[in-house]
Amino acid sequence: MTTISSAEARTFSGGGVTASLPAAPAAPIRELSIDIETYSPVDLTKCGVYKYAEAPDFTITLFGYAVNGGKVRVVDLLQGGAIPEEILAALTDDRVTKWAFNANFERVCMSRFLGLPQGTYLAPESWRCTMVWAAYLGLPLKLKDAGAALGLEKQKIEEGKDLIRYFCVPCAPTAKNGGRTRNLPEHAPDKWFRFKQYNLRDVEVEMAIQQKLRRHPVPNTVWDEYHLDQRINDRGVALDMDLVNAAIRMDDSSRKDLTARMQKITELENPNSVQQLRMWLADNGLEMETLGKKAVAEQMKTAPEDIYAVLRLRQQLAKSSVKKYIAMQNAVCADGRARGMFQFYGANRTGRFSGRNVQLQNLPQNHLPDLEGARNALKTSGYETMQKLYDDVPDTLSQLIRTAFVPRQGRKFIVADFSAIEARVLSWIAGEEWRTEVFRSGGDIYCASASQMFGVPVEKHGQNAHLRQKGKIAELALGYGGSVGALKAMGALEMGLTEAELPELVSAWRDANPHITEFWWAVDAAVKEAITKRDSAELGCLTFTYRGKCLYITLPSGRQLVYARPRLEENDYGGHSVTYFGVGQNKKWCRLESYGPKFTENIIQAISRDILCYAMMNLRRHDIVMHIHDEVVIDAPPELTLEEVCAVMGQTPPWTPGLLLRADGYECGFYRKD
Repeated sequence: MTTISSAEARTFSGGGVTASLPAAPAAPIRELSIDIETYSPVDLTKCGVYKYAEAPDFTITLFGYAVNGGKVRVVDLLQGGAIPEEILAALTDDRVTKWAFNANFERVCMSRFLGLPQGTYLAPESWRCTMVWAAYLGLPLKLKDAGAALGLEKQKIEEGKDLIRYFCVPCAPTAKNGGRTRNLPEHAPDKWFRFKQYNLRDVEVEMAIQQKLRRHPVPNTVWDEYHLDQRINDRGVALDMDLVNAAIRMDDSSRKDLTARMQKITELENPNSVQQLRMWLADNGLEMETLGKKAVAEQMKTAPEDIYAVLRLRQQLAKSSVKKYIAMQNAVCADGRARGMFQFYGANRTGRFSGRNVQLQNLPQNHLPDLEGARNALKTSGYETMQKLYDDVPDTLSQLIRTAFVPRQGRKFIVADFSAIEARVLSWIAGEEWRTEVFRSGGDIYCASASQMFGVPVEKHGQNAHLRQKGKIAELALGYGGSVGALKAMGALEMGLTEAELPELVSAWRDANPHITEFWWAVDAAVKEAITKRDSAELGCLTFTYRGKCLYITLPSGRQLVYARPRLEENDYGGHSVTYFGVGQNKKWCRLESYGPKFTENIIQAISRDILCYAMMNLRRHDIVMHIHDEVVIDAPPELTLEEVCAVMGQTPPWTPGLLLRADGYECGFYRKD
């Protein structure tokens, strides 16, 4: 790498990089493409951008931008550069569309740069996110991977990670670096030169992605949903930090106590070591390949007293509840609110949301009869008292995680969720009338399913009640072509079913739901027809289209699911399956295999997602603070009622005529599972 002087670094203008004040754009600004580089002492990966940007030493170091798709310029803010006034004005002008890859980062950081009050952010409505555009088309959610998947001529500069590590995060003080805790341009002028090139290239790649995708636009309705998502992320949700901090302290005391008790029994140096504990168990007559939660629980059923005690302690020590509390502690902003909890289009196969930071999508359930009492005890009691009050302290901490989320002073949470949304959508779209009738009459779908499967009346607490469990597990596991393996994965054996009866259960469910079973293969046929004929095929309210090397499945809402470069390939069974390019389980861009039931799952989950978004758009004048799967949480004033919220959520979208929706819920002073 060429070494240059500090003076050269400050005045470098090759390739469009400039540290001096750029000339004012001649044409009115319609679009602004942005990429920034920043510094903060806060760990972005642990805390999220909202807390990252409010740190006292937060700084924007480089501001890369292009006006109306023109030449990319980089303003070096650390070496005397200044963002032009017209560009600053454009950031707050709703008539100017601002583009960025993961635009939430640029928008939040620029809000701090512009001096907006804490908890206030640039309005999201004039912002567009190239990452969302990529996700809509099933592409990877990282700029580098999206550019590679699209085969762009200019790719993201490989050494970017090293440059970010050098300039964007604190460094360890050493004798060699003079004890400094931050690297500045003068410490490595050649690296700073490359960093500016890196910033410029990112803007170029983002613009190239937009150009590449221009024939596949994101519908305006999806952008409206994105803007609502940004409002929810900006609003955040309040945390009871007294509870959070008490839980972390209590967990520390609990772990020390449990570890000491385990050491006393096993005499192991480190009883938390999987290897050491497995050897101890083997020496005591119990061979275990894994110490996973399910395996430990299974062995506890028959283990002798001393082994049971050790496995029980292992089970308690393995509770990961403290990780959630630490994530809350990391994410909470200065005003006591956790922000940025949701990733729009995080599941890019269906468009569903995914979680960030605290990960609200996988919170433990709560079954304690007196949550209020447990919360108060945690905040006011020591470890010994908690032990006396609650037999299992780690489990108690786990059950209290949800309750750390609280409404604002003088308000309440209204929690409302859809009843059996996927089952309702699947029944509606496949025309399985007996199921729709169950929903119409307010019946129990698990009882009705068991009754249909076994040909006898089934009541939840009445005749043939023992069959309801079979109906429930079948409903949860078999709606998308699942078989014996799906039943096992859903916990059928743990629920008391035997291996021998599982195949019969699969057959009984499919025989009871012939229209759904037919629908799977009708979807399979429509997908294959569209791909082989390079044309469109219709199936009820769905349209399957091959266009521009992509398969589009148009949903009732008008939104589309996109599968890149699909084709038919011979499968392991001698038939033909559809394959397409997508993001695999290892987050790599690769060819994936699918078939009718799997496409059906994508379709049903996508429609269910659209219904949730439709409901949230109708509720947008209220303060939505969280949404988890099919549930919405509103930070509500006293006058807003649960009935009003459920009535809005229960409204059938105009694009799903005949679909029966129902929402139920409850009001609470802290978040919980009813």
